[in-house]
Amino acid sequence: MSCPIPQVTIYGKPGCCLCDDALEVLNRVQVRVPFLLEKMDITSSPDLLSLYGNDIPVIHINGSEAFRQVVDEARFLQLLSSAQ
Repeated sequence: MSCPIPQVTIYGKPGCCLCDDALEVLNRVQVRVPFLLEKMDITSSPDLLSLYGNDIPVIHINGSEAFRQVVDEARFLQLLSSAQ
């Protein structure tokens, strides 16, 4: 029986340096641990913009919020392994 691949969603917007930093961490980890990555631009939705505003980036793993603003790489790896 194979484990499902975790779904990771990053909510952010263009020109956000914290979002770029978080994305670098996600990409670096994705080389070692497979997961599906979805990028959501909060400026494309008034609801997302209202929900997250200046707290971006927000990272969800399998629909549950895991991080806001800064991604801790070691913790992200732990959360991914428990999500599989």
